[in-house]
Amino acid sequence: MEFKAKFKIPASLCTKCRGAKLLCGLSFCPITVKSIVTPKVNMFKGNRISGSSPPSVFVGRYGYPKVKVYPSVPQVHGDTSSYEDPKEWMNLQLEDFLSMRLSMIRGGTDVYVQNAADPDKLFQELQLMALSEKYVEVDMTLEKNLSEMSVILDENTPPMGPSAPLLKFQSDYSSPSLSVEKVYGDTDLKAMDAMKFLYSRNEDVSKISKILSVGAIGTKKMRKVVPTRWSITAVDKNLSDDLIEKSKDYPQIDKFQVYVRRTNGNLFVAILTPSNWIYEWGEAWGRGTTWNQWGEETYTEIDNEGYYGRKDYPGIGGCYYSTRLAVGEKLNQMRRSGGAITWREIYPGFSLPVGVWYVRENMRELFKMKPSEFDTLDDALKFVSKFLKVPLESWLRRSTVVKTLKYNNLEKFFSI
Repeated sequence: MEFKAKFKIPASLCTKCRGAKLLCGLSFCPITVKSIVTPKVNMFKGNRISGSSPPSVFVGRYGYPKVKVYPSVPQVHGDTSSYEDPKEWMNLQLEDFLSMRLSMIRGGTDVYVQNAADPDKLFQELQLMALSEKYVEVDMTLEKNLSEMSVILDENTPPMGPSAPLLKFQSDYSSPSLSVEKVYGDTDLKAMDAMKFLYSRNEDVSKISKILSVGAIGTKKMRKVVPTRWSITAVDKNLSDDLIEKSKDYPQIDKFQVYVRRTNGNLFVAILTPSNWIYEWGEAWGRGTTWNQWGEETYTEIDNEGYYGRKDYPGIGGCYYSTRLAVGEKLNQMRRSGGAITWREIYPGFSLPVGVWYVRENMRELFKMKPSEFDTLDDALKFVSKFLKVPLESWLRRSTVVKTLKYNNLEKFFSI
């Protein structure tokens, strides 16, 4: 199998850097990734794959309502749970994360979304695989010889292994947890109630979105396959809706709480506000970053909501809800209510889309930190400005929540 990396980096930089200083400006070293991935990729011979799936099932969205469902497996036997665990990914270097994800082979099969209510033998096996509590032994035969495919690492392509049409599939799935087994077997339980139940039993949101994606929850006739991209946002949104509503019954925090977290190529900021629920999520993409490849200046975008939430989908995307979930978790942990200003700066070199899990888990880590507290919003913003690379004025021009808190224009804001 051929490995391709689409980067044009001068050799003079590589020889000086040797993967240690990231002189090319990227947030990872493509040469290091290639050296790690290539031996793994070269293990794949013929068109048959045998290994332990974390478990992993990906559902595409193109062609809806007829979509591709991909069971995924690395050619590794044993505990591979880290291949599908965002909490574990947070502890990895980006090179190791990429090499792990790119080594997973996907076999695709066509499924109509409504078939989840009455699955055929193959899709039922894929459902049971997705429900499994532990890794699953999988044997897949693909229609294409793997040596004919290539792995492509590109700034604009999420890290996913190669795929080919699925010809045969066998798995020795493990038992699901008792809570997962309950919601799968309860065909009178609505999907939203099933999500809340699983979350209350400490099932991770990534697991819940996977179960929703394969159509394994909901009332019997309403069960449908949900593309993975949609299921992730659906879980983040619905669970955060519930958490925010619960938090409104608690007393308000009495000071502005500021949290700041730096990561490789990113800055995350949150200000919890002593107010009724108001919320915004903002992103500032620097030149050459994932979603600002050709811009000459940093592009800043903010979406927001008032006390009663919003009825439309935020244009800023799924990170709006993954962050909102982390905020809701923090407020409920404190047993307090309040609002939230949450911003993220993305710096040149961070040019690989890795998924909303990255934002959710970083925001969760951010809220584990001890906050700095201030009596006024101006003092909180002044403190935050010390960490920002984007001028504070650029953020404030776009921030509806800051304007609302400063000018006390709550009635107008709540009408959003």
